[in-house]
Amino acid sequence: MSDAFPDPHLGEPFLLTPGPLTTSLEVKEAMLKDWGSWDDDFRALTRDLRSRILALIGPGSENYDVVPIQGSGSYAVEAMLGSFVPSDGKVLVLANGAYGLRAAKTMEYLGRAFRLLDKGDYLPPRGREVAAILADDPEITHVLAIHCETSSGILNPVAEIAEATAAAGRKLLIDSMSAFGALPLHPAEIGCAAFVSSANKCIEGVPGFGFVVARKQEIVAAKGNSHSLSLDVHAQWETMEKTGQWRFTPPTHTVAAFIEALNAHEAEGGVPGRGARYSANRDVMVAGMRALGFETLLDDEWLSPIIVTFFCPADPAFTFQGFYDSMKTQGFIIYPGKLTVADSFRIGCIGRMDADVMRRVVAAADNALKSMGVASAAPPHAALEERQKLSA
Repeated sequence: MSDAFPDPHLGEPFLLTPGPLTTSLEVKEAMLKDWGSWDDDFRALTRDLRSRILALIGPGSENYDVVPIQGSGSYAVEAMLGSFVPSDGKVLVLANGAYGLRAAKTMEYLGRAFRLLDKGDYLPPRGREVAAILADDPEITHVLAIHCETSSGILNPVAEIAEATAAAGRKLLIDSMSAFGALPLHPAEIGCAAFVSSANKCIEGVPGFGFVVARKQEIVAAKGNSHSLSLDVHAQWETMEKTGQWRFTPPTHTVAAFIEALNAHEAEGGVPGRGARYSANRDVMVAGMRALGFETLLDDEWLSPIIVTFFCPADPAFTFQGFYDSMKTQGFIIYPGKLTVADSFRIGCIGRMDADVMRRVVAAADNALKSMGVASAAPPHAALEERQKLSA
């Protein structure tokens, strides 16, 4: 990496994943201090965290509030669904990968009504499809969209989904776990009731909490909805408003690391700056991998700057485990695939990395293929035929 962007990994492998991801030395060092969860200094960190997240959502932020939730991103998704969808509500879950399907599974556990639109691995849900379903099913009260579906790397068309949802008079919920902080999301402009994200994604913090950003009126109206004591967004918000404290033990070190990550995010130019670096990471890496013969799952139109899915080569000398081990030996941890129709793997573009690192990733992939004796990185014809059929 360049002198202006120092190598952060200190001999550790780069995490080419959608989070946890490679963090800066400054973020790591922020976790070296212990904090009292009830102390004024830590309460000040919590206030800072909430106000600075709000500053990222653009015009209309005064009508929204931020409620951090202990746990992984899936905890925050369940908290959002369980708190804002009443027991007599019904959710249209838009799925095109594992995380949309996980939201549907969450609705099953909640025992609340839902309808699933499953687009498979290749295609995004479109606004016209949402409009048609909402017109056909007046019982639907909410629509849940995944901003970036990292099981495939697809960037879903949130704006047109929001337009269709608003036109039908329903409420929009967004899982922006792997997109917020790098891709624009202005909930007031698109009419979003609430969305969720996590500390260890595009802000480049570490795991430990997610957060719900919701209209204040939605938070107030959510009182009594939740199925869960610890995932009750209204109760968490009410306690923070009254005392400045989290209801239960907070991830103090993670919060301190997140504040440091926000400082770096701001210094980089906020959402536009962070998104530009990730996009450059993607473009360099995808071009290099394609030059080696690899094929992306998705057409360029739907490639996100978060993570990219590649088909595994058809060459019998290729094994994912062998490829993974070789990449790790060279300093890069990649991600296995989650597709239902073809063998694949994923390479993340986010974290404390730049285009120079991505060039090293491509060189490592080239070395891995050679060491395995793989003559061609081309995928099976059947995988390409399936992609073409489903995309038609």
